[in-house]
Amino acid sequence: MACALVPFCTFQDLESARAFLCPHLRQGGASAAGGVKESSGGKPANWEDDDWGAWDEGGQMQEPEEESASKTQASSWLQDCVVSLSPTNDLMVIAREQKAVFFVPKWKHSEKGKEEMQYAIGWSGSLNVEEGECVSSALCIPLASQKRSSTGRPDWTCIVVGFTSGYIRFYTENGVLLLAQLLNEDPVLQLKCRTYEIPRHPGVTEQNEEMSILYPSAVVTIDGFSLFQSLRACRNQVARAAASGNENVQPPPLAYKKWGLQDVDTIVDHVSVGIMTLTTFDQMKTASNIGGYNATIKNSPPAMSQYITVGSNPFTGFFYALEGSSQPLLSHVALAVASKLTSALFNAASGWLGWKHKQEEESIQKQKPKVEPATPLSVRFGIPDSRRHGEKICLSPCNTLAAVTDDFGRVLLLDVARGLAIRMWKGYRDAQVGWIQIVEDLHEREVEKMDFSPVGSSQGPSRVAQFLVIYAPRRGILEVWSTQQGPRVGAFNVGKHCRLLYPGYKIMGLNNVTSQGWQPQTYQICLVDPVSGTVKTVHVPFHLALSDKKSERAKDMHLVKKLTALLKAKTLNLDVVEMEVKELILDIKYPATKKQALESILANERLPLSSLTTITQTLMDTLKNQEGECVDEGLQQFCANKLKLLQLHESVSKINCLATQSDMVPSDNDLAKLLRLDEKEFARLQMLLENYKLQDTQLSVRFEEDQDQVLPVRTFLEHLECEEDTIEVKKLEEREYVALGSFFFWKCLHGESSTEEMCNILVSAGFSPQRLLSLLLSVWLSKEKDILHRTQSICCLHAALSLLSKMTAIDESWDSQSVSPWWQQMRTACVQSVNNGAALLSAHVGHSVTAQITDSIAEKKFSQITVGADTDPWEALSLDTEYWRLLLKQLEDCLILQTLLHSKVGKKRSLASSAQTEPLGRLSVKKLLEGGKGGIADSVAKWVFKQDLSPPLLQLGWKKEDSEEEPPQTGSILLAEGEEDQTGLETILELLLLAYQQFPCSLELGVLHAHCCWEYVVQWNKYPEEAHFLTRSIDHLRCIDNAHVQHGIALMMWNTFIVKRLSAATYLMDKVGKAPKDRLCRRDIGMSDTAVTYFLGSCSDLLQTLMEADVRSDEMPLPVLDTEDAWASVEGQISLVELALEQKHIHYPLVEHQSVLCTILYGVMKFSLKSVKPLSLFDSKGKNAFFKDLTSIQLLPSGDVDPSLLSARHQFLTKLLTAVVQTQYSSQKSRGSPEESVVLLVKDRDWPALMVDLAQHLQVNEDVVRRHYVCELYNYGLDHLGEEAILQVHDKEVLASQLLVLTGQRLAYALLHTQTKEGMELLARLPPTLCTWLKAMDPQDLKNVEVPIATTAKLVDKVIEHLPENHGQYSVALNLIEAVEAMS
Repeated sequence: MACALVPFCTFQDLESARAFLCPHLRQGGASAAGGVKESSGGKPANWEDDDWGAWDEGGQMQEPEEESASKTQASSWLQDCVVSLSPTNDLMVIAREQKAVFFVPKWKHSEKGKEEMQYAIGWSGSLNVEEGECVSSALCIPLASQKRSSTGRPDWTCIVVGFTSGYIRFYTENGVLLLAQLLNEDPVLQLKCRTYEIPRHPGVTEQNEEMSILYPSAVVTIDGFSLFQSLRACRNQVARAAASGNENVQPPPLAYKKWGLQDVDTIVDHVSVGIMTLTTFDQMKTASNIGGYNATIKNSPPAMSQYITVGSNPFTGFFYALEGSSQPLLSHVALAVASKLTSALFNAASGWLGWKHKQEEESIQKQKPKVEPATPLSVRFGIPDSRRHGEKICLSPCNTLAAVTDDFGRVLLLDVARGLAIRMWKGYRDAQVGWIQIVEDLHEREVEKMDFSPVGSSQGPSRVAQFLVIYAPRRGILEVWSTQQGPRVGAFNVGKHCRLLYPGYKIMGLNNVTSQGWQPQTYQICLVDPVSGTVKTVHVPFHLALSDKKSERAKDMHLVKKLTALLKAKTLNLDVVEMEVKELILDIKYPATKKQALESILANERLPLSSLTTITQTLMDTLKNQEGECVDEGLQQFCANKLKLLQLHESVSKINCLATQSDMVPSDNDLAKLLRLDEKEFARLQMLLENYKLQDTQLSVRFEEDQDQVLPVRTFLEHLECEEDTIEVKKLEEREYVALGSFFFWKCLHGESSTEEMCNILVSAGFSPQRLLSLLLSVWLSKEKDILHRTQSICCLHAALSLLSKMTAIDESWDSQSVSPWWQQMRTACVQSVNNGAALLSAHVGHSVTAQITDSIAEKKFSQITVGADTDPWEALSLDTEYWRLLLKQLEDCLILQTLLHSKVGKKRSLASSAQTEPLGRLSVKKLLEGGKGGIADSVAKWVFKQDLSPPLLQLGWKKEDSEEEPPQTGSILLAEGEEDQTGLETILELLLLAYQQFPCSLELGVLHAHCCWEYVVQWNKYPEEAHFLTRSIDHLRCIDNAHVQHGIALMMWNTFIVKRLSAATYLMDKVGKAPKDRLCRRDIGMSDTAVTYFLGSCSDLLQTLMEADVRSDEMPLPVLDTEDAWASVEGQISLVELALEQKHIHYPLVEHQSVLCTILYGVMKFSLKSVKPLSLFDSKGKNAFFKDLTSIQLLPSGDVDPSLLSARHQFLTKLLTAVVQTQYSSQKSRGSPEESVVLLVKDRDWPALMVDLAQHLQVNEDVVRRHYVCELYNYGLDHLGEEAILQVHDKEVLASQLLVLTGQRLAYALLHTQTKEGMELLARLPPTLCTWLKAMDPQDLKNVEVPIATTAKLVDKVIEHLPENHGQYSVALNLIEAVEAMS
């Protein structure tokens, strides 16, 4: 109940506003501001704790002057700006020189999740029209709405800006200029506004609305009604002009008065007090002062407008203008938007000039509008003080007082009516001042009958208190003072760079009729802190205005403070403290304060329960003993409620302390009977829970705090609320709710305290059985790890549930054909729980208790039928029983699924991606029911991804189900890397088999592979560097047995994830004309060059699979998508498989065309080819068809191909084949080092066969490609591969002639280039024609010259074999045989 400084708004981006307004602070300012922000955040703004010595200017820490100056400048930039905030808080203006920024409030979610208001920049720009003019003053005036249904918010806010050129300009919130006015040629010093206030009592004169403008030697007042109408008309005109651009409506003229203030040296600020009427005595006194002894006076005192100025000589001047002494001047309004007005109108109009076309500006550049002369007004009197210069004046809300600041660091309080300074504060240099007016809340008054009540009757009128707020920037302190002679009632440390804003007006446009019932939310004063970027307002309680000696409220507050201090003492002597606390609370008079005191006592954690009960009981007894009328019933009820809760806490604690430990563990047979299960069913339940316990690692964690289930009294009271005879639990977080339930039921569930006693006490206290059931279940479901290890808990839950069911009297209202809300509540809790083990057990217990009650009711009803009949035992049927059975099936399914998802393969891969290490969320029946038809397969797919299981392993689970014998190999080949232990694998296979049996439809193998495929590709899209994700995705795609599903999934993958990246890769490779480097790949495609290679290979595989699926789908029926009976009611998004089946069929030739491009790109990237532009291998039709929708029919290349294009394609294919062979050669050469061979092996696909296919699609002769391949193999010395490849060549004659040349090159190298003695002798023996032929050969073309001569002999045999005898080179070939034989 003390003063408070409350933040109500923050700035979203004050830094950018500062950078715009003060560009000179941009360089060093940012770091300085950051530093300030950091230091200011370190200490709470509590003025009492601060070091007062720091307020002395001399006591600051010494630091380098430049740095300190720049920091101060960066923080104090707001002091140099003109700032104005609308009193309705919907607009703020900060202006400096020619620029201005308009801030508008927006509601945003803060970091803590709460809604908070932030100022965001709505408009920024320059406001100056004339050269050299600057903003000198600004006002934000909210204008009232004229609509009947208005809620009290303003219709819009007008920004009024005064300039050093003398112009006043009016703007909308969006910075649109409405109108401009030149009323005086001197600079505008200050703008002030007064709006309508309902007079507090009949003696007060009703004040008119007005806006006053101060110039160095004149003051202009504009009538508020006239201004309101003109602004509305101008705004409407702007809207019309924006819409049509041609309408011109002349708004009504403005009525204003202009007074020339005389007999004053300088004026820097002013206030317009308004119209006042003198008393007869004051009238006589004034008349004799002015007219002397013989002055005559009128019968009725005249009405006068009072103005007060501050400046020098006099320091404060009082002016009085008689009403009617000067006729209002009428100003014609020139609309800013009506730029079509002629210059004649500009000359005739006396003022409102806005922006014009440039031609008009030039023509009337020097013709300023006519300025009306001022009516002279002499100062009547002042406070003369030749050395003192006034700086600011601020009028109080009820117009009786004014605060003035001067250059001596003083703040003076003026009595406006008498013209006297009645109080002075010293030591406030550069002070900023404002006022707060507080109206008393009548409900807070003391209701007891006392003689010294501050007001005669408790129903008297509300009193009004005024407080002066002073901000001293030099000391960084904000103070609140009670006026006129009161003490300081509050002070806050706020920093040295803030601005205190006090508008002194509210909403313009109201009158005594329209303001009735209006409660506009206007603030009175606020503090803008540019360092922390917050706007704060000051809250002052009314009672602080009452004098300390007589105020009962002040005395009460003193007692509350004393009580707080007593409870905070380091050591507590409980007996003494209890006595003192009782005395203090009984001494407090106000019921509201009494309640506050009792709340603080009950919130104290150090007082024991007995003391709290005694204190509350004492207060209760005292209230009962008071006279009937004086008793505050609300307080009495509050005490009674708290006492009831305290007694309840005591009773519960007592029961929990009486330990009735029973160590008897029930046998399996007993439990099976209790749950109404046969041996087989109970054994299955045990097996499922054992699996669940083993796999769910979260169950093994135990916390120390869980052991002691005691709830502190304070927390207990905070969680519960009492209303008459019932006790309700407040809205709590789950953790708090479980703690409350544990306090009541944890010992009961352990069998350590009596469940019956506990339930009886709680129900008699006022808890409903439904609430107790909810608390019981919350404990059971959240403490799963303890419950699964204690079988006797099941018996305890059964007992508690039976007891609570009897209390709700289910049997009386039972109807077997309707659903009981009691059991439905329990089923809902089980459905929502993610602790499936506990939920399944509680559902079994619930089913058992339901069956028990159902049977007993049925027996009562139908006992006469079965009397004496020899019948078998039977079970009565009811709708609830059926619902329980359905839930048990769902929970069992969910448990099996959850167990599977928690299982892990023994050793995790070392290179697992971060995406694969994130834990999976827990499942509940509700999540599965809301997850749509594919939800179950989707959750398993996520698990498969996390474990990175290979597709064959998933199929193995199904095979195990089909044939119970386990296949011979479940080894490491099925896993990603094969390091995993066999036992983990066995477990996973068993759990998978269980899941498959439980979900034969949802986890059908094709469906599961589809979801796995999608999960992997989604994760690859998130982490494109993980290329193996995409590879694994396509592995799963290939495993989908139904072609329709496979086709749909492949097409969706292409459209959603692949096509965009592939087009980026294509255009990049075409642009650079080779395999691009890593930097370019990352920039354009978003992954590394290695990842791009894998990606292109996967794209090729995807399109191949898509084409195969399209062919297969023609002879295959559509799949039937079923759901298990227990999950027939699932809702949610459409399943992935359904979506896949909705896809249109592809246009096969288009996919084939796209596939050719993919293969080319993959070849270029894999073998790092250079000087290849992939798109140049296609004509314009071919290029245009790429990356189009694969289901659309596009115009594809057909007919003969251009020879130049064929040549380019042939060249590309030979280049690619050469690269393939070179890679094969390199891998064979470096077989010694296995790492390199892995990198360079061309194992991913059969490239030679691929080249032949590619040649076919590109219309290049396939035999040419095959021949080139054979020649390249021999060229690189890979003769063994060459011999195999020859078999596929058709035109063997041409090939033989090509190979003959190759043989010649090899022999030429062996004989001519090695130049051994034997070689020379052999050369001499050869026929001359052969020698000449060999000398013509160039061995430099050979890539591998070190081929054994025996291998070359085989090559010569091949040549002879395929060369016809009539061939021109046949004789050379025969000679070669002899040469080779001679050499070998």
